[in-house]
Amino acid sequence: MKQFFISILSLSLLASCGGSKEYTTITPTVPVIPNTPATSTYWQQHVDYTMDIDMDVNDYQYQGKQTLVYTNNSPDVLNKVFYHLYFNAFQPGSEMDVRSRTITDPDARVGDRISKLSPDEIGYIKVNSLKQNGTALTYDTVGTILEVELAKPIQPGERVTFDMLFDAQVPVQIRRSGRNNKEGVALSMTQWYPKLAEYDFEGWHTDPYIGREFHGVWGNFDVTIHIDKTYVVGGTGYLQNPNEVGHGYETSTVNRPDGEKLTWHFVAPNVHDFTWAADPEYIHDTLKSSNGPTLHFLYKKTLDKEKLNYWKKFQPKAAELIQYYSEHIGTYPYKQYSVIQGGDGGMEYAMCTLITGDRSFGSLVGVTAHEMAHTWFQFLLATNETKHEWMDEGFTSYISDFAMNDIMNEGKENPAASAYKNYIYLAKSGKEQPLSTQADRYQFNQAYSISAYSKGEVFLSQLGYVIGEENLKTTIKKYFNDFSFKHPRPIDIIRSAEKVSGLELDWYLIDFTQTTNTIDYGVKVINGENITLERIGLMPMPLDLTVTYTDGTTEDFYIPLQMMRGEKPTTVTIAPDWAWAYPVYTLKANKAVKSVQIDPKELMADINKENNKM
Repeated sequence: MKQFFISILSLSLLASCGGSKEYTTITPTVPVIPNTPATSTYWQQHVDYTMDIDMDVNDYQYQGKQTLVYTNNSPDVLNKVFYHLYFNAFQPGSEMDVRSRTITDPDARVGDRISKLSPDEIGYIKVNSLKQNGTALTYDTVGTILEVELAKPIQPGERVTFDMLFDAQVPVQIRRSGRNNKEGVALSMTQWYPKLAEYDFEGWHTDPYIGREFHGVWGNFDVTIHIDKTYVVGGTGYLQNPNEVGHGYETSTVNRPDGEKLTWHFVAPNVHDFTWAADPEYIHDTLKSSNGPTLHFLYKKTLDKEKLNYWKKFQPKAAELIQYYSEHIGTYPYKQYSVIQGGDGGMEYAMCTLITGDRSFGSLVGVTAHEMAHTWFQFLLATNETKHEWMDEGFTSYISDFAMNDIMNEGKENPAASAYKNYIYLAKSGKEQPLSTQADRYQFNQAYSISAYSKGEVFLSQLGYVIGEENLKTTIKKYFNDFSFKHPRPIDIIRSAEKVSGLELDWYLIDFTQTTNTIDYGVKVINGENITLERIGLMPMPLDLTVTYTDGTTEDFYIPLQMMRGEKPTTVTIAPDWAWAYPVYTLKANKAVKSVQIDPKELMADINKENNKM
């Protein structure tokens, strides 16, 4: 190996001793490290759950046995593990309760309801015993997190088995999970089991359950549920004993065992969550989608006749939606998907969604479009929703708006237009926080919602403006192909876009997600053939421009942003680059100019459109 030496001459240490001066010259040796090829260091943990659940539908309590096989694929030695106990949030004095009662604009579904729950209405998960490879462990329940001291550290590459016994009570339906929701669905079983927390290159993710969403470890689930035989169950996974259960799952003659309870056995491969719902009044329909999964629909027979007709009518639309997403993002990889009446609005889960069902036809299709799209943007592209909530909510909002526009023939020129409007309102409100804000740390619920859903949608839509619409379509597919069944981060969507477009895009990610910098470009002066534009906002952007000449003709221009180091594909006239630091830019047109319009298609999130035209 070659070594180069840097001599630092006259680097002196002055010492004073008896009036004399002594100088010492130091010459350090600095080796130059040779170039080595970059290698992928990505890894993710793996977990396999086997659970046996005995549910009492009279008191809404259940006993659980859980065997969890955990594989440490990290390069780190683990001295602790952590579990989420989400149901513990539904107790007076919990963080979810207190936050809801102290935030300025609480979620109306929560409000102060948790504080008023009686002991038989609260939710809880109580761990009774926990063993690591047969050795009893010490653990402590801290709110919605179980902190576990290991008997023996888990080495890199090691697989360990945790055996747990637990008791739980289903809370009154308040947020996402619970019993007896406002439409009378008996059990919405989401976030219902002790769930191992995720550990990744950033360490453990043990965020308490306060209001937002989730992050989980990829793995396989084998779940057995014992429940009253009159109840129909649906959710994540493939039913392994359909002819012992019936209820619309049977493939031949139903042969139910004797007893007051039925046993339902589900297996779900390669997911990071498991959800189920149950009710004695569910209608269960199935529909085989074209070249796709079997769709299951579970909804209450007590809905009025009009709403029951809507549930029948929208089923082919659901099949169209799953086909749309498979075509525009990537192929749905599982054999089934379920739309289930339950929950408190609409919420995505592995291989299913829970939605409230007493809706108009359009609302039924719309909420399903959004929650189904989450199958791709969260349950296949499994971002950490507590840190990057805009990546799942925003990207889902983007693709579902385009799907609705196509499938419902809405005829919108820009299906994302409402998202731009919402974002611009927030940017001018004084309430905006960066998209990099942790999901529970927004000062206002409204700011969170607009940021996650609308600004997140604008991020993707506006990316198409920056790199070109066809490049965006290719980027989305590449992102899916490269990062499905993984935990992608914001840099991953940007790197996918850079690889597709050949453009430099780090500036876009930084300004739009890590700051509240705004976009504001204006037309300053028109002087004959010369057009002077100005950048008023801090955020840089390339510009699309339509120039109308005094003779009535028009010409479209594209002004590249210099730091992009290239241009998007275009057939219009390409002007010289605009460097961001220059606040003004003069474009010399080809004839005398009558008027100018910046961003005529309004695909740029410019917060002041009044100065975009002169």
